[in-house]
Amino acid sequence: MSLQTLTYLFVGISFLVYITIAVWSRASSTKEFYIAGAHVSPLANGLATAADWMSAASFISMAGIVSYMGRDGSVYLMGWTGGYVLLALLIAPYLRDFGKFTIPDFIGDRYYSQFARMVAVFCAIFVSFTYVAGQMRGVGVVFSRFLEVDINMGVLIGMGIVFFYAVLGGMKGITYTQVAQYCVLIFAYMVPAVFISILMTGNVIPQLGFGSELNESYGGGYLLDRLDGMHRELGFAAYTEGARSSLDILFFTAALIMGTAGLPHVIIRFFTVPSVRAARKSAGYALFFIAILYTTAPAIAAFARTNLLNTVNNAVYSEMPGWFTTWENTNLIQFNDKNADGRIQYVADPEINELFVDRDIIVLANPEIAQLPNWVIALVAAGGLAAALSTAAGLLLVISTSISHDLLKRNLMPGISEKQELLFARIAIFFAVCVAGYFGINPPGFVAEVVAFAFGLAASSFFPAIVLGIFSIRMNKEGAIAGMIAGIAFTASYIIYFKFINPAANISDNWWFGISPEGIGTLGMLINFAVSIGVCRFTPAPPKDVVDMVLDIRVPGKPA
Repeated sequence: MSLQTLTYLFVGISFLVYITIAVWSRASSTKEFYIAGAHVSPLANGLATAADWMSAASFISMAGIVSYMGRDGSVYLMGWTGGYVLLALLIAPYLRDFGKFTIPDFIGDRYYSQFARMVAVFCAIFVSFTYVAGQMRGVGVVFSRFLEVDINMGVLIGMGIVFFYAVLGGMKGITYTQVAQYCVLIFAYMVPAVFISILMTGNVIPQLGFGSELNESYGGGYLLDRLDGMHRELGFAAYTEGARSSLDILFFTAALIMGTAGLPHVIIRFFTVPSVRAARKSAGYALFFIAILYTTAPAIAAFARTNLLNTVNNAVYSEMPGWFTTWENTNLIQFNDKNADGRIQYVADPEINELFVDRDIIVLANPEIAQLPNWVIALVAAGGLAAALSTAAGLLLVISTSISHDLLKRNLMPGISEKQELLFARIAIFFAVCVAGYFGINPPGFVAEVVAFAFGLAASSFFPAIVLGIFSIRMNKEGAIAGMIAGIAFTASYIIYFKFINPAANISDNWWFGISPEGIGTLGMLINFAVSIGVCRFTPAPPKDVVDMVLDIRVPGKPA
C-alpha cells in the first residue's frame, strides 16, 4: 500500500475517533463545557493533560531544535519538563482547591480587583493565541507533506476538526478526545524511535541507544562522540558543548520553567477532577506519560542528526532519495548549488553552505531518512496531527473561557444566564478558530520571536501573582498589580528592543549581563517579586475574608 494511501487511512481513522468521542461526550452545561463537570478520573485526566501539554512544539519541533542546537537545545527539555513539575506540585493542587474555572478567576478574586482580572485575561488570551497559531501552522505542514494538499488547505481542515469537537463537547469532549490523541501521538513517536535505535545501535530502548555505540554499518564508536566529530569537521559547534553561556542557559531555562508554570491551558486541566487528591494523582500520571516522550526526544534528535549528515553532506544531488525531493516541494528543504558541482555542501559557513533544512521537519522526515516502512511514516503523520490538534483545542477553550466567563460573566455582563454564557463561549471559540486559522495561513514574521515573549510574559506576570497569592497572606491587590505591570513592562521592553526595534544589536555582547531576550523573563519575574513584596509592605493588608480564603486553600486533607 502506498504511503499516501496509508496516511489517508491512519489520519481518517483517527479523525473519525475524535469526532465520535466529541458527539458522545458533548457538553450540556457551563460546568461541563469549562471543566468537564469536574468528574474526570485521575488516569483519564493524566492522559488528557499529557496530550494537552505535548503540542506540535513537543512532537514536531523539540527534537528538531535539539538536533540542531545540541547542548543549547536542552534548555527546552529542562524548561518545559521542569515547568510542568513545578506546576503540578506547587501550583495546581492549590488552584484546584480554590474551585474556580480559570486563572483570571483566581487572580480577580484573590486580589479583589477587576483591574487585576483584566490584566490576567489579557495575558491568558495573548499567550494562548501565540501558541494556537503555531499549532495550526504545524497542522498545515503535516498535511502539505503527507496528504499532498496545499498548506493553507491543511490549516482549514484542521480548523474544521478542532472547531467541531471544541464547540460541541467543550472541556468534556476535549478531555476524552485528548485521551485518544495521547495514545495516537505517543505510539507514533515511540515506534520509529525504537526502529531507528535498533538499526543504529542494536538497542531496543532509545534512551539507552542514545548513549550506546553505533553499529559497524554506521561507522562504530559512541553516538555522541561521532556527532561531535562530524560537527567539528563541518564547522558547527560541538554537539555536546553548544555556544550559549552558562548564565544565559540558566536564565533561559528558568524563564521556560516559570512561564510554563503559568500556562492557563494546562492549569485548567486540574479543575476537571473531583478533588484535590485526584488532582495530585492525575499530576503524577501526567508526569509519567510526558516523561515517555521527553526522555526519548534527545535520542531521536541525535539519531536524526547523524542520519541527516551521513545522507546529505557531499552527496550527489541527482542521486538523492525520493524523500528529499518531496520535502523540497514543500520548500522546507532548499538546495542552492553555489559551486555548480552537483554535490550538496552542508556546512556551518553561510558563504559555502548550499542546503537549508527546516528544523521542524526532523521528526516527520526522520523515518523516511532512515528508510523505515511506509506504515511507520504514515503513523508519524497521524501522531503529529494529534499533538497539534490536542493542544489547539485546549488553547481555544482557554480563549473562549476568558472571553465568556472572565470578561463577560464576571465583568461586562454579570446578569447573563448559564445558557447565554454557554452560547457566548461557543461563539468565542468560532472567532478564536478563525483568528488562529488566519495566523496559521498567514504567519506574521514575528511569530517565532514572540514565543519568547509569551513565555516571558507568563513568567513575569502570572507566576509571581499565583505563587504569592497562594503562599503569602499579606500580599494585596496593590502589590500584585504593581508587580505584574513592572514585570510585563520590563520584559516586553527588553524583548521588543532586541527583536524588533534594533535586531542588529541582538548579540550577546549587547545583552544585559549576557542574558538573551529568550531568558530575560526570569529577570522580569524577579522584578515582579521585588516590586510586589515592596509595594505590599507600604499599602493596606488584604481584607479578612481574603486572608481566610488563602488560609483555607492551604489546609491539607480536605475532601474536595
